[in-house]
Amino acid sequence: MAFKQNKKLEIMKKFTIEDTVMLLIDHQEGTLNFSANRPHEVIISRARTLARMAKDLGIPVVLTSSQEELAQGPLLKDMEEILPQQFAERVKRQGITNAWDDKEFKAAVLKAADGRKNVVMAGLTNDVCIVWPAISMQEEGFDVQVVIDGGGSPARSPKTSPAKPGKVRACGRPQSVSLFPS
Repeated sequence: MAFKQNKKLEIMKKFTIEDTVMLLIDHQEGTLNFSANRPHEVIISRARTLARMAKDLGIPVVLTSSQEELAQGPLLKDMEEILPQQFAERVKRQGITNAWDDKEFKAAVLKAADGRKNVVMAGLTNDVCIVWPAISMQEEGFDVQVVIDGGGSPARSPKTSPAKPGKVRACGRPQSVSLFPS
């Protein structure tokens, strides 16, 4: 897949199992209610699929949540079932919107990555959970692939979402991919 970006042709980098880490951000019971553009059961199914894929392929995974004791609620129990160790070690952030700005999250990612520079990430809301950490990580030298359909958006229409793929790519920022046919 190739596209024009910033007056030069860039090709999406190929990731391998050995050079990739997966981040699943804020797939929480209450946060599901923040997604208006995708049915909740679809988001849960896709998060489960990503978790299973990483587990089956041996890709390191970091789970994080935000303010579990408030409206966002606990991380989906599905994550505990599929990734029990990562669930127990999840980073419980306290209201930091850009997960990459959370020192514990950043340390957990760097430890799990163990030198890997390729990141596959999905978050419950692309507009908040994904945009800022994806941009920050790319600025620090990571290659980032966002699984845009591994979450949703408070915006009902993809045309109004700040995280829509065209907007993200136009900024020279992380690639966004769809792993699930519509």
